[in-house]
Amino acid sequence: MASSTAGATGWLRGRVKAVPSGDSLVIMAITSNRPGPPPEKTITLSSLIAPRLARRGGSDEPFAWDSREYLRQLCIGQEVTFRVEYAVPSIGRDFGSVFLGDKNVAMEIVSKGWAKVKEQGQQKGEASPFLAELIRLQDQAREQCLGCFKKASDAAEASIRNLPPSSIGDSSNFDAKGLVDANKGKTLKAIVEQVRDGSTVRVYLLPDFQFVQVFVAGIQAPSMGRRPTSEIIVEKEITAVEANGGVSAEPRAPLTSAQRLAGSTGAGTEVAPEPYALEAKYFTEFRVLNRDVRIVLEGADKFNNLVGSVHYPDGETSKDLALELVENGLAKYLDWSANMMEEDAKRHLKNAELQAKKSRLRMWTNFVPLPTNSKAIHNQNFTGKVVEVVSGDCIIVADDSVPYGSPLAERRVNLSSIRCPKLRDRENDGKPEPYAREARELLRTRLIGQQVSVQMEYSRKVSTADVTAAASGPADSRVMDFGSVFLLSSVKGDEDVSSPAAPSTASSQPAGVNVAELVVARGFGKVVRHRDFEERSNYYDALMAAELRAMAGKKGQHSGKQAPVSHITDLTTSSAKKARDFLPFLHRGRRIPAVVEYVLSGHRFKLLIPKETCNIAFSFSGVRCPGRGEPYSNDAMALMRRKIMQRDVEIEVETVDRTGTFLGSLWESRTNMAVTLLEAGLARLQASFGTDRIPDAHLLEQAEQSAKRQKLKIWENYVEGEEVSNGTAAVIESKQKEVLKVVVTEVLGGGKFYVQTVGDQRVVSIQQQLASMNIQDAPIIGAFNPNKGDIVLAQFSVDNSWNRAMIVNAPRGGVQSPTDKFEVFYIDYGNQEEVVYSQLRPLDSSVSAAPALAQLCSLAYIKVPGLEDEYGTEAAQFLSEQTMGSTHEFRAKVEDRDTSGGKVKGQGSGTVLIVTLVAVDAEISVNAAILQEGLAKMEKRRKWDSKDRQVALDNLEKFQSEAKTGRRGIWQYGDVESDDEDTLPPTAAKKAGGRR
Repeated sequence: MASSTAGATGWLRGRVKAVPSGDSLVIMAITSNRPGPPPEKTITLSSLIAPRLARRGGSDEPFAWDSREYLRQLCIGQEVTFRVEYAVPSIGRDFGSVFLGDKNVAMEIVSKGWAKVKEQGQQKGEASPFLAELIRLQDQAREQCLGCFKKASDAAEASIRNLPPSSIGDSSNFDAKGLVDANKGKTLKAIVEQVRDGSTVRVYLLPDFQFVQVFVAGIQAPSMGRRPTSEIIVEKEITAVEANGGVSAEPRAPLTSAQRLAGSTGAGTEVAPEPYALEAKYFTEFRVLNRDVRIVLEGADKFNNLVGSVHYPDGETSKDLALELVENGLAKYLDWSANMMEEDAKRHLKNAELQAKKSRLRMWTNFVPLPTNSKAIHNQNFTGKVVEVVSGDCIIVADDSVPYGSPLAERRVNLSSIRCPKLRDRENDGKPEPYAREARELLRTRLIGQQVSVQMEYSRKVSTADVTAAASGPADSRVMDFGSVFLLSSVKGDEDVSSPAAPSTASSQPAGVNVAELVVARGFGKVVRHRDFEERSNYYDALMAAELRAMAGKKGQHSGKQAPVSHITDLTTSSAKKARDFLPFLHRGRRIPAVVEYVLSGHRFKLLIPKETCNIAFSFSGVRCPGRGEPYSNDAMALMRRKIMQRDVEIEVETVDRTGTFLGSLWESRTNMAVTLLEAGLARLQASFGTDRIPDAHLLEQAEQSAKRQKLKIWENYVEGEEVSNGTAAVIESKQKEVLKVVVTEVLGGGKFYVQTVGDQRVVSIQQQLASMNIQDAPIIGAFNPNKGDIVLAQFSVDNSWNRAMIVNAPRGGVQSPTDKFEVFYIDYGNQEEVVYSQLRPLDSSVSAAPALAQLCSLAYIKVPGLEDEYGTEAAQFLSEQTMGSTHEFRAKVEDRDTSGGKVKGQGSGTVLIVTLVAVDAEISVNAAILQEGLAKMEKRRKWDSKDRQVALDNLEKFQSEAKTGRRGIWQYGDVESDDEDTLPPTAAKKAGGRR
């Protein structure tokens, strides 16, 4: 029996969420002050009755579908005003009036003939306040034969849908796989009738009205839980949307075998919805429930359920439901169904999930990412010229911001997010992997010497140890820097690369061709599948698209063909005899094309001779650069790397030396490169090599004379008539010794001290690089573990400046606290101190690899007591006052070199220069002054002393005599010589030692 509802006279506003039938609507609140989906209410239009849609096993009443469609298209998604006028508790329904703007929805339906006014006996005491008008409009529609009142003989029968079994509850014969095969890749029109959860919908596929369940491809929304078993297993006659909220007249699909199994094992227990399940379901309902959508079938699962992509209209555009759910943190990426989709769609979903995780959206609120060994690099973009192509995915670029020719200019850049075949495959005896040479050759021909723009993106710590080493002990590791490289000039053949590519995370892309994309598009590299939260290229989408094009075109590694095999004879590792056997083949032709594979030194190179398919060692005829470890040797090598590394050149071979190195001349772009070296003051002519055999010999002589006149590099101390070398211990003709301009940076005991060379461009370059560094916050314990011998960045305690330093001692057992102390040696100044862990930073390999600038020196011809000896402290203090506390400029005359400390500079290691130190405006040397103060002794004379040494000792003798006479310092108690054995012949000294 009908009864009035208290307070039902109030008008409310809402939005139409669903239209279950031709006379009812589901209206939800526009706003809500409680979490979760907004409240909703089902309203049946007062005093109206519309034809009923088919139930299980039945059929539509005439005009039922047309009636529902008219109301759906009129109201779905629209804002309406409504009120409840009465309720019937026995059937659990609310009846009321709904207005769409100023239109009464009930009157609109009746006027079109799609619903009838209930007869007086059906009203049961309650009726619409607009009943009279509704009756008038119904009479008018009947007279005009509109809607349900059509009088054509076949109109009623034609309006009844011919429904397949799946639409009336019998899906036993439904062939999901057959439907997919027939419509794979096609866009199907559909109407969503039910939303089971955020990623599962039940739809009518038009025009056949197949009623199917579709899993949204590539995603899974949180589960809505499970009702008690009795509700699941018993198949009672219930409408599809009633299961979704009790508001529809559509049949419910039968249970799958999986659902029955889950119900039978559930033991009647109820499972609550997962977090954000209700929000995901509402999100989908709000956008697609009772809406026209487009579905692309991707596949079917083993339970006969369809998997497809759902697209819904949003204004003038169409949106992907899966992508929208993932972007809003209401669904996760699902591999098994995503594998049915195209690669481009999969990539968009994966990227959207990653962004939702980073933003901690909804279901990812408490997400904790797995640890990763990659770290983002910010604000390290630069331009430069490509010097070397290491492999298909690694190049070396000379930074434009560093002085030209400086070894510090070179920066190694690994191409982000791609991997190319290795040039040395450990599993194949070090031979190149297929297409490794082709990948490198592509970059060599395109990049060498070209201007590029580099965006550094991330770094990764990788292990350098092989499997056996890793098993036996802790593996060594190094940091690799990755970035995107853009070639500013494009040529024919770059059509494979999209220009410009849309970056995944960056706002803009520099002009030019993305080199990584070019490599991948040619099939010479593959895109790395990164884990979640692993740093990647800013242009990852473009790389994936390029890989798809290469796969479709069957290019390179994707062709299925074997890579071309090339056999190169390497004469650099063969015997000198074999090299001499090749000489006739290289000597018979004049200029031979070659490729510079590697710069071994300023004047020696490894070349590839394509015509003869061999590698040779090649050196300039009659031209030599400073040797390894000597001043300007690195500058000469850096210049040649900039000029000819991996370039196409021409050579003329004159002969081959006894080591198997071919001698001759080399031209790049018609320029004799030996002339370039000599003009820069980085090489000298060898008089012993006959100039009559050297092409362009006159040009070489002119270049050397020009460098001498300008006093460039090795000729900076050149005096006309005196061949002074800046890098060797003696001179060629006059034997005048090397003199360096220096500043003293640190004083040790025993007459030893560290100096820096005045005017050394390496000092300026390193200082500029250190000044340009962006010093980050204190390192995280565990991420940065400096070990003994490592070169790091340390903060000097006196002035808080950051300088290069070598770890001398580290805490045992690794770093446990930011206050753990490390003993460090500042390699550019020579001083040493203890600093805490928080004052250390990792240092880029391009800066740490540069040679130390501090040179260890010792005063020549004198013996200075050590710090532990008597007067040792006074001697060190005097030397410090004379040098570090002075503003004088010093000249260090190199008398000898002590190489017993090895070749590598470090804490007290490396070559020690034995020098006479003189201030510019001083009358005597520091060596003489320390003798004069009685704080040192002269070295003993030897019978085999050179003339220079004898003269030097004669000059120092008077200063030592003056100290003895004045009883100064160590002579306070007279001449107390304690090393008489030094004056004995070697055999006598040996005997004396034996007696002791």
